[in-house]
Amino acid sequence: MATNPKSPAEAQALKARRDADGKKAMAEYEASAEATRAKTERLRALRMARDAALPPVVAPVKGAKKTKSTKAKKETGKLADWIKTQEDSGRSF
Repeated sequence: MATNPKSPAEAQALKARRDADGKKAMAEYEASAEATRAKTERLRALRMARDAALPPVVAPVKGAKKTKSTKAKKETGKLADWIKTQEDSGRSF
């Protein structure tokens, strides 16, 4: 991308073009940043208005306990019973 100018006039023209490109890029960057700030400010105002219109949220009480489910816990068998059923079915250990 680097081109070697053949004369001092070409070098000055190349430098002027680079300077102009740099200024244009900075202008675009600053315009984009300003648009982002304006959008953020607008969205913040909308969020604050929405939050002000809603009733306050009440935090749950820390000491409150949840009720356990009504399902009965399945009875778990013992290892000895499982081994016995495996041996009875013909499996060897």
